[in-house]
Amino acid sequence: MSKTIAIANQKGGVGKTTSAINLAASLAVLEYKTLLIDADPQANATSGVGYDPKEIELSIYECIIDNLDPKKAIIETNTPNLFLLPAHIDLVGAEIEMINMSEREQLMKKVIDKVKNDYDYIIIDCSPSLGLITVNALTASDSVIIPVQCEYFALEGLGKLLNTIRIVQNRLNPSLDIEGILLTMYDARLRLSKQVVEEVRTHFQTMVFETIINRNTRLSEAPSFGQTIIMHDAASSGAINYLNLAREILNKNNPEQQQPSETNENESQ
Repeated sequence: MSKTIAIANQKGGVGKTTSAINLAASLAVLEYKTLLIDADPQANATSGVGYDPKEIELSIYECIIDNLDPKKAIIETNTPNLFLLPAHIDLVGAEIEMINMSEREQLMKKVIDKVKNDYDYIIIDCSPSLGLITVNALTASDSVIIPVQCEYFALEGLGKLLNTIRIVQNRLNPSLDIEGILLTMYDARLRLSKQVVEEVRTHFQTMVFETIINRNTRLSEAPSFGQTIIMHDAASSGAINYLNLAREILNKNNPEQQQPSETNENESQ
């Protein structure tokens, strides 16, 4: 059964796109056919898997605004089993064009419904805002992952995002679940990182993923090569972290098919 997961946080710099790209890639290498949807006008997920957004002719924008069949816009990536519905800069104007459209909060759901049965998992990289496109992504999703960086202002704005999720649940998508809160950019050398982990786990308890994403040089440099971390350096702690996250999600959704986790001497949980 297919599952659609949005990666959302209106706060920038929390590892949202990095998580969307590499979670999708990890699910793909674990042999789940996966579609990555770039719903951010910055198109970083598109460039992060090796495509120049300026050269993209058909994208999520045409699917939402012009009712283009998404199958015509979906492209393959260099990661086996991973496909991309790309974005380009035109998406900036989409929210203005959507305002007067009927059922404007449901437009992305209508796009995804056309291809949902073709994939095991669909991962949506949301824009760093709580605008209409992000609301569309949440309305179209079965669940949402919230990345939170292990830094001083970790919980800043989280209440506003959770309130938006509640509004979507109440008015647009009653079945929307919080898949989990994902702690990112963890640095085991810093006391602050450990304090943030403790604080978030105290506040949100079982909502927080066991897997923590460590700061990792290879993870940071992979997008400059247009590669997922799996293709860039599969032995890095960043790759192992995201593979463990994928297994944790698979175990949660398919408990009868247990996925063993991998550990790494650089990994701190």
